[in-house]
Amino acid sequence: MTKLNILDNQHPTRTVAPSLELAPRPTSLAPHSRHQVPEEQPRWSQRFEGALHPFITRFNASIGFDLTLLQQDLDGSIAHGRMLAACGVITAAEAEQVVDGLETVRREAAAGTFCPGVEAEDVHFAVERRLIELVGDVGKKLHTGRSRNDQVGTDLRLWLRERIDELEVLLRRYGQTLLRLAEAHVDTMIPGYTHLQRAQPLSLAHHLLAYVEMTRRDRQRLAQVRQRVNVSPLGAAALAGTPVPIDRRQTAAALGFAEIYRNSLDAVSDRDFAVEFLAAASLVMVHLSRLSEEVILWASQEFAFISLTDRCATGSSLMPQKKNPDVPELVRGKTGRVFGHLQALLTVMKGLPLAYNKDLQEDKEGLFDAVRTTRDCLEAMTILLEEGLSFQPQRLVAAVGNDFANATDVADYLVARGVPFREAYGLVGGLVKTCLQQGILLRDVPLEQWQQVHSAFAEDIFAALEPRQVVAARLSEGGTGFARVREALEQAKAAFAD
Repeated sequence: MTKLNILDNQHPTRTVAPSLELAPRPTSLAPHSRHQVPEEQPRWSQRFEGALHPFITRFNASIGFDLTLLQQDLDGSIAHGRMLAACGVITAAEAEQVVDGLETVRREAAAGTFCPGVEAEDVHFAVERRLIELVGDVGKKLHTGRSRNDQVGTDLRLWLRERIDELEVLLRRYGQTLLRLAEAHVDTMIPGYTHLQRAQPLSLAHHLLAYVEMTRRDRQRLAQVRQRVNVSPLGAAALAGTPVPIDRRQTAAALGFAEIYRNSLDAVSDRDFAVEFLAAASLVMVHLSRLSEEVILWASQEFAFISLTDRCATGSSLMPQKKNPDVPELVRGKTGRVFGHLQALLTVMKGLPLAYNKDLQEDKEGLFDAVRTTRDCLEAMTILLEEGLSFQPQRLVAAVGNDFANATDVADYLVARGVPFREAYGLVGGLVKTCLQQGILLRDVPLEQWQQVHSAFAEDIFAALEPRQVVAARLSEGGTGFARVREALEQAKAAFAD
């Protein structure tokens, strides 16, 4: 029998391995391994006379990856067993036997001795079979009033709810790291770009706070997804409910669900919550990837706005001078992986008739991997910002003082003196063209030449052109003016406080 890894999910009493280290598939699907699965009588009913073909047994099994849901399956089964006793379906003594048996399975998993093989088919059968071995026939009563259809839906929601809570912690830490970096660089300036062309100078803190705002939206989206995850399908049974006198609201409350599905068909076939999560995770990855792209550019010799520390960079096996930005490159690359899982699940769902279909077995591996990938990328980018890079203020000062990014401010100067903006825009455009022909910057233009362009220009034009003044002057709400940036920084710190 092939042994599989049993996975923890951050339960206070659980001591097994980290929750997102996914178990491998139990066996290869190659023809040479067909003898590894014995032909045995199917477990589901006496409707079948023969055993599955060994290859189909492996092809059909999800035990290689859905053991990730073991802890949630145990939690849901314990809640279901206690509810059956409260409703008089089984006795209180029987319920306690069932609960004790399930907790034994939990301890075995922690000790690494619960190792179901591919013949168990899935986590639900694996637990039920072991429970019956431990407590006898009373274990056969646990499945009363439920189906694997509502059971797996419950497990998946419990698992994802915990993972969303973990991602919220990581997002908050990532946002706080960005905030600390921004707070240290309110007065540092950086060129702002549109179309990757120099546009206007910015406070570096303002630039970083844009990513803080993206992170704030990411947290909001995940909180909204969590609300829709937190709905219990347990008790919907296979698709139509059950005649067994159960109390769905008791199990929902015991498992921390806020409400129950109102329609049993919807309960067992809904995966909207997983699609929504993958969409939210995709946007998290978009934002990480955008920052990664900027870090990669900033670390290049052409920009040289940052230097990479040895903590988060690697070298070349051939070129000894190289220091490569591997972390942001990997994050940028892994982004497409999460997008792919979203597209895959949408494709699975788009043609499914009600209610449950085996296609839904394909909802898990992509979801598990997307959670793990998003988690790891958040962790890696946080470490990169904390320990992996440092800004080069002198290089940034030189960058903002050696271009025409202050041209708009010249137009604004004229506007403040009664010149219509479109006229001012044309005058400044002509002056920039002249400067380019002469190989000088606007700051190098003598006052006499300014006044030839328009009589409104005076000596104070030179102060208005200074990069620090250009930044400081942008005091519209949400702008890059230093005073506004300090206000925004305080507001964001409050939003990301512990």
